[in-house]
Amino acid sequence: MIVVLLAEGLLLYTVSLIAWRVFSWITLKSPLDIVPGPPSHSWFFGNASKLFNPNGWDFHYDILKRYGGVIRLETAFGDRLLVISDPKALYSVLIKDPYVYEISSTHMARRRLLMGDGLLSTLGEKHRKQRKLLNPVFSINHMRGMIPLFYEVTERLQAVLKKKLVNGPQEIDILHWMTRTALELIGRSGMDYSFDSLLDDGDVHPYSVSVKRLSQLLGGPVGFSSGKYILPFAQKFNFPRLKRYIVEHIPSERVQGLKEITDIMYRTSVEIIESKKQAMASSNPEVVAEMTKKKDIINILLRANMDASKEDRLTDEEVVGQISTFVFAGMDTTSSGVSRILQLLATHEDVQEKLREEIREAQKLSDGQLSYDQLVSLPYLDAVCRESLRVYPPINLGAMRTARQDMILPLSKPVLGSAGKEVSEIYIPKGTDIVVSTLGSNCNSDLWGPDSYEWKPERWLAPLPKAVESARIPGIYSHLMSFSGGGRSCIGFKFSQLEMKVVLSVLISSFKFSKSEKEISWRMNNIAGPVVTGEEERHPQLPVVMSLVD
Repeated sequence: MIVVLLAEGLLLYTVSLIAWRVFSWITLKSPLDIVPGPPSHSWFFGNASKLFNPNGWDFHYDILKRYGGVIRLETAFGDRLLVISDPKALYSVLIKDPYVYEISSTHMARRRLLMGDGLLSTLGEKHRKQRKLLNPVFSINHMRGMIPLFYEVTERLQAVLKKKLVNGPQEIDILHWMTRTALELIGRSGMDYSFDSLLDDGDVHPYSVSVKRLSQLLGGPVGFSSGKYILPFAQKFNFPRLKRYIVEHIPSERVQGLKEITDIMYRTSVEIIESKKQAMASSNPEVVAEMTKKKDIINILLRANMDASKEDRLTDEEVVGQISTFVFAGMDTTSSGVSRILQLLATHEDVQEKLREEIREAQKLSDGQLSYDQLVSLPYLDAVCRESLRVYPPINLGAMRTARQDMILPLSKPVLGSAGKEVSEIYIPKGTDIVVSTLGSNCNSDLWGPDSYEWKPERWLAPLPKAVESARIPGIYSHLMSFSGGGRSCIGFKFSQLEMKVVLSVLISSFKFSKSEKEISWRMNNIAGPVVTGEEERHPQLPVVMSLVD
């Protein structure tokens, strides 16, 4: 009976909301209509079908070049959405008024369902409390201590790839190995937990498969539109068993896939946390002493949590939520980023050879394993990483924000409004959704010049354009938005950078990468991923030809 009433209530809510949207779309004008943007493609999805299309790169490039730093789009049922990349607007949203422009309720509801109460799915004081406890484990000093673990994992990868190439060049799906390596790196350094032996093709942890599928299932206009109107409503009802029952009986492959993935992520997280808590509470002093020496992120967090004051202490659910958060935030983005770099190096063999020479020269001065300071001081390796993350950010659209009150959004460059007049500030009504275009900010031709969309690592070996340095882009990494900015920026960006450089230094010094004859296309999804054109596009892969180098 309760299920029937809840279903009827949800149906009535949805029908009423759609009716109101139809009425508003027909009769009401929005102050956002002054902002330039493309015409709506359909009333039901608006431009969302283009904006969130896995193959929507051309649409994104087109609107960025045509409309500039702030673009009005229509989404489901005539809703307006702003896509911003203007530096002054980004600063206002992410730095100046972050508590007015808060993460949308849809995104928070979705993240909480998938990852629990982790850093990505909390707001306000709870988020600040978690970030305060986690900040020390992402310090530079702590990163230095992780170097041996990074090499131990990466050299296992190196060994298995060498075995595959003993009889000559082979085509290898490098995305498959980068995904497994990224998960194992996070597991070992983040949780002192091994997800993958990296010994053969078949030893793939279910967690790895789940996170990879998650990015594909979350994307697209259907997920955006349905989530916007249903999830916030469902979150208001605190009946977890009832909601679980409803989800289990929804005849949707997408919903059942998300349920299965969430279950695997949650069970694995609980298993890791419980094993650590038992070890810390062991009656064997040697076991306890061993746990106090461990430097993985979760161990440090658990110890810090025990020492924290009652008001600063995290709940068990919050601690469990951090594991899914770390893996989801770090595995797919890093594997996507490194895979993209390897594909670029396979395409630009002159860049690859120059990078190999730099790495090998540095390795001659050490025992083969470059230290933290050596890695970060390699200028060409750094340039390749920065330029790749600039032109090809793994996450093209940053987190969506919602204005909690009426605001005025300033612009650094006026846009031509619908009335034919230049507009240098925009009235933002309460409830307006705003999404950051990472690609638009990173490749802003007003700042980077007419070749802004071209991949040129050498641009980082000379002084950057003065326009870039004076723009006050609020990103935490090198005038880029690839790791976002402000209080909700990526806490693990130093971890990610170090991980990328260790993996690249080991692979480039040992192997040569060449293009495969297969045509590769990159799909947006939630995180950019490569597929082979014409093959099963639900199976991400990136074949490259690899061979040993002397």
